[in-house]
Amino acid sequence: MIKDLKNFLFKGNVLDLAVAVIIGGAFGAVITSLVEDVITPIIGMILGQPDFSSIKIGSIAIGNFINAVVSFLIIGTVLFFIVKAAERAMTVGKTNETVEEEPVGPTQEELLIEIRDLLAKK
Repeated sequence: MIKDLKNFLFKGNVLDLAVAVIIGGAFGAVITSLVEDVITPIIGMILGQPDFSSIKIGSIAIGNFINAVVSFLIIGTVLFFIVKAAERAMTVGKTNETVEEEPVGPTQEELLIEIRDLLAKK
């Protein structure tokens, strides 16, 4: 049982997933800080304070949901641009190592043989 547990915990996939979760949490904190401390104040200076939390329909706090959606859109947009910049940075200076081969078709001799055989059938 302990051997099975050890094999499960130290499989490459489990370790990779653990590292991804930890890095994701740390990166999430960076993105959240960027959005809350940098981008939202800039939007606030341009459009006024973007706070929808006071909007309610009856006892339903729809404004909190609107705040969450706006925050999600801002975080998604910022993350998109960060990923694009990282992709560009990782590909700078790399050459395209994959060489596309031309599709191999029949040779001229094979085509002539096929034509000869078709003419012979008539």
